[in-house]
Amino acid sequence: MIFWKNFFHNSSINNSSDKTFKKLLLLDKNCNRIEFQDIYVSSTNNVNLYELEQLCDSVGWVKRPLKKVKIALKNSSIIVSLVQKNDSHKRLVGFARATSDSGFNATIWDVVIHPDFQGIGLGKVVIHQLIKQLRQADISTITLFAEPDVISFYKKLGFIKDPDGVKGMFWYPR
Repeated sequence: MIFWKNFFHNSSINNSSDKTFKKLLLLDKNCNRIEFQDIYVSSTNNVNLYELEQLCDSVGWVKRPLKKVKIALKNSSIIVSLVQKNDSHKRLVGFARATSDSGFNATIWDVVIHPDFQGIGLGKVVIHQLIKQLRQADISTITLFAEPDVISFYKKLGFIKDPDGVKGMFWYPR
């Protein structure tokens, strides 16, 4: 649970931070520095819809209407992107977003890492960035929906089934 302790202290949000690309640096379990070659983190909502759709397509997600994706991004509280940049080329390799009531609750959506970059900790990076920013905004309940094949990934990051045993419910048009 050390992972989560970093998020549960109040600090003010700085809306001007994370507005540009930042070089991605991490520490491993032995506090050795890990530098991801040419990968940068951004928290701007200026995401190219076509690049995002290509990223989602690379992992086999169902195509979504770009008009609706644009609306979803506009209504997201936080967006985290991972971009590989070298020379004049850049491409979106990771993405996640969160929506929030700005008081108590937030939900994480659309966590996706390009298959060429999976298994090296980038999924953890986007989740960490989202949680960090949500905790800075004093959001205490963070939820997400997970496919069965990725539940173990989220459990490793401290997510648990609802401790009160409340079952989520869904309504779909018929």
